[in-house]
Amino acid sequence: MALERPEIDFIEGPPPADLEITDIQVGEGEQAGHGSTVSVQYVGVAHSTGEEFDASWNRGEPLNFRLGSGQVISGWDQGVMGMRVGGRRQLVIPPHLAYGDRGAGGVIKPGETLVFVVDLVGVN
Repeated sequence: MALERPEIDFIEGPPPADLEITDIQVGEGEQAGHGSTVSVQYVGVAHSTGEEFDASWNRGEPLNFRLGSGQVISGWDQGVMGMRVGGRRQLVIPPHLAYGDRGAGGVIKPGETLVFVVDLVGVN
């Protein structure tokens, strides 16, 4: 599967109150379910500015985590669930499902809505 690093277009208007999941491409491989260890490539930007704050592509390797176990923010646990390998999904994650009022390490401001494009590259 030859993936290309996605570009995330700036989203105009107010951020959503709830998690928004949009399938950009539906995969045909194995489905990610609760307790699966998934491997994802992603790009994340701040909703308010459109500025990138993190991307697995920059590290040259996917992120691996156990789905539904709280290893990642809630918006990811919910948003990756049900994806199939080969799929690409956009997640718009409100603060209460991300880092809330605390932000993250000076990179994500408090109360920020996050936008990710996630590619599911593996399920174990």
